[in-house]
Amino acid sequence: MQLEILTPEHKVYSGTVYGIQLPGIEGSFEILDKHAPMIASLGKGKMKILKDKNTTELYEIASGFVEVLNNKATVLIEGATSME
Repeated sequence: MQLEILTPEHKVYSGTVYGIQLPGIEGSFEILDKHAPMIASLGKGKMKILKDKNTTELYEIASGFVEVLNNKATVLIEGATSME
């Protein structure tokens, strides 16, 4: 799955991933390869990029949106703080 994470200032991440875990406004959820099309609001919490089954990147985010379409997830957020 292709993943792009964007803030108004810069691109946080762009590349092929296994999946991503996101903090939805009503609880966290996960998007994996070949997920159905969707748009969801994001709340404050941890965003975990699953690069493969053993490698992850962790960020703290405040709010935003995610769109999944044609096996590409685009995450639009106000800002991201790396927790590595």
